[in-house]
Amino acid sequence: MLARVCSAGLLGIDAYPVEVEVDISSGLPSFATVGLPHGAVREGRERIGAALANAGFVFPLRRITVNLAPADIQKTGSGLDLPIALGVLTASGQLPDQALNGLMVVGEVGLEGDLRPVRGALPMALTARAAGCRGLLLPADNVPEAAVVEGLEVRGARSLREVCAYLSGHAELSATTVDLPALLAERRREECDFADVRSQAAAKRALEVAAAGAHNVLLIGPPGAGKTMLARRLPTILPAMTLEEALETTKIHSVAGVLERGRALCVLRPFRAPHHTISDAGLIGGGSIPRPGEVSLAHGGVLFLDELPEFRRNVLEVLRQPLEDGLVTLSRAAVSLTFPARFMLAAAMNPCPCGYFGDAVHPCRCSDVDVDRYRSRVSGPLLDRIDLHLEVPAVPYPELVAVSAEESSAAVRIRVERARAVQRARFASEPGIHANAHMTARHLRRYCVLAPAVEALLRQAVQRLGLSARAYHRILKIARTIADLDGADSLDTGHVSEAIQYRSLDRKRAAA
Repeated sequence: MLARVCSAGLLGIDAYPVEVEVDISSGLPSFATVGLPHGAVREGRERIGAALANAGFVFPLRRITVNLAPADIQKTGSGLDLPIALGVLTASGQLPDQALNGLMVVGEVGLEGDLRPVRGALPMALTARAAGCRGLLLPADNVPEAAVVEGLEVRGARSLREVCAYLSGHAELSATTVDLPALLAERRREECDFADVRSQAAAKRALEVAAAGAHNVLLIGPPGAGKTMLARRLPTILPAMTLEEALETTKIHSVAGVLERGRALCVLRPFRAPHHTISDAGLIGGGSIPRPGEVSLAHGGVLFLDELPEFRRNVLEVLRQPLEDGLVTLSRAAVSLTFPARFMLAAAMNPCPCGYFGDAVHPCRCSDVDVDRYRSRVSGPLLDRIDLHLEVPAVPYPELVAVSAEESSAAVRIRVERARAVQRARFASEPGIHANAHMTARHLRRYCVLAPAVEALLRQAVQRLGLSARAYHRILKIARTIADLDGADSLDTGHVSEAIQYRSLDRKRAAA
């Protein structure tokens, strides 16, 4: 007898429908899975056999053939366990023939018949709705994530017995719904706040500019100056996520298996801080079956690289494509996948190997050759792609112990959201452009028109500092963001002058 069960597989951060066909025929007992099953899928036959026996069902000792269509795409993961088990039960007459009509089923089965969560529940739910399924049946732990998809009945179970009782009509599994507006409005209490940072007014202003325009920023200063402390508070001043951003970020985290258990949606912007020993595959993504890396996990949020020169050169150079294009393309012999990677890069470094170059209190022990060698670990093309280069000096003791109130993240975020609203209105007709940092040369010519006096100032800065064309464009983008924060329609000399000040490494190279 033949049974068909609708399921789904993952390809990148998206899912695709998989039809599970189970045929039971006469012959010596065997269990064959065809349709390009990967290791975890092939091993599922052992889990399924034990699960059916331990859950009180009869595992047919006949010739069982399972086909996973489409047969030209490799199937990975353990989410096909449950549909295969239900297909075996249906084909052997232990479940009604029509019970699975209109349902998509995914889930991993344990040896006792318990259901365990799988990766990618959200993209699978989106695929179920697109395929016209009336409902999705999956492990209970995946229900909050899948239930954010409207127009789809999402039901969860904790065991194979519960699923079979529901399909046989002997028990009920209630459909789960979530309140999307309430989820998006949720903002868990931040563990850190800008008010925790003493002094550093210039650094806070620069991070506000960076957040307002989604610009990349590099913090340069001695040990203990507060670079990491400032960077960790950058997400707290970013605008709240939209539903589209939250869904895309949740898909990435779900596929990567890092979504918090029981959380339906990523409503807080991610902050990823990989160690400097990370490999290029860990940062950009990879593997024989490509998986998202740190740049994709930071999509919609902040990627923080502390001690930037300590990262291997080949690791840093792979950042060029995502910083320019906002995506990562990974090509393998069998498949080529593209992952979104639109993030803000926040990096920190010391000014020299000992950390005290230019410090007024601690003498620097490094030679000029040591300093040049240390800074050259970060290539010029990568520095050009970082919009703001910011000096973060050590905080003097009187300012460190001062009791004056500092501005909170919530207060800064109001100004940032106001500037972002201006940018959304400006780029409403520009697909893929959401902030000033994403502007191309064509947008700069349209939205950054300079008066003669402002143009003369910028020409002088480019000639004296020897700026590249990319650095010139970065200054215009920063100036446009500063003007948006000020509520100005056009760029004046003050906006451009402040933007030039945020290219400290260019100024130092010119002085040398």
